[in-house]
Amino acid sequence: MSESIPPATRFVELPGPFPFKRGGALEGAKLAYETWGELSPARDNAILILPGLSPNDHAAANAGNPEPGWWEAMLGPGKPIDTNRWFVVCVNPLGSCKGSTGAASINPGTGQPYRLDFPDLSIEDGARAARHLLQALGIDCLASVIGNSMGGMSALALLLQFPGVARSHINVSGSARALPFSIAIRSLQREAIRLDPNWNQGHYDDHAYPENGMRIARKLGVVTYRSAMEWDGRFGRVRLDSECREDDPFGLEFEVERYLEGHARRFVRTFDPNCYLYLSRSMDWFDAAEYGGGDVMKALAGIRLERALAIGVHTDILFPLQQQEQVADGLRAGGADSEFLALESPQGHDAFLVDIERFGPAIGGFLGKL
Repeated sequence: MSESIPPATRFVELPGPFPFKRGGALEGAKLAYETWGELSPARDNAILILPGLSPNDHAAANAGNPEPGWWEAMLGPGKPIDTNRWFVVCVNPLGSCKGSTGAASINPGTGQPYRLDFPDLSIEDGARAARHLLQALGIDCLASVIGNSMGGMSALALLLQFPGVARSHINVSGSARALPFSIAIRSLQREAIRLDPNWNQGHYDDHAYPENGMRIARKLGVVTYRSAMEWDGRFGRVRLDSECREDDPFGLEFEVERYLEGHARRFVRTFDPNCYLYLSRSMDWFDAAEYGGGDVMKALAGIRLERALAIGVHTDILFPLQQQEQVADGLRAGGADSEFLALESPQGHDAFLVDIERFGPAIGGFLGKL
């Protein structure tokens, strides 16, 4: 598939060659972003949002794009991230297919998509790209960096690589390293894509596209993004009406199966499979312990912040609560006024996207004290 770029997206050119942590470099690379609010004369009211794997840079409606964004209820005038006070920047991760340079982008050296010629992507590479964007905008120190899910990893990578880049940090359902369960799930997702014959070692097109592999990968992801409690409450054991069932004797039979199928089919053509592989693997590779001689807590304690909040939910199985607690404890050991907040939400890992009634007051309250 080709890249999918929201209409209000702006771009910053990355310096070339832009080297990657694990080798290789990009020429002519760019990072996609959007902004809300006004930067103060002192340039001290900036907030950077680093999103998860699949979102684009359009976190909320703005003058350039009135369509609701993926965090619409959280960001805007009078909302928890109040753009009457804050100048907010949201980036599309490096390696994505939503505007920033990734495996689906054109390689200027060949005139063809990078595909698997894209360098091995690490979380740290995306964090360094975000740092370059801040410099291009004239922002030396952020009021806060907010990282969601994969973005929580990216935020820590930014703080570890660039001391003093932010005064505070909100880690939302994120972590300092990948745990075996989440690595296993993402490994299965990547395998599903790679085993689809149409993946063809990354050389697919819109006519021969690894749709089945992406479908299974997305289903696996969605199962882990929500909780067993929510699945039970939403679907129970409700069966499909007979006219809605397939002729296949092992086809869809339960309402929850139809939901997963519909959700997956809506996703498969909106995100490039190769980009999915690269970003997924970058999460598995990230380990803050590399910055603390093999000790995660030592690495986190080396980050100097004024304030920090690590927030998650009890029902998150992909980034479980102990990971947010570890982040809060580690940053507190480094001298930050650090809080760990465990919310009761039935909606699992995706709660920060949909349960704004719980997450909004927590994030808005933290920012209100800055």
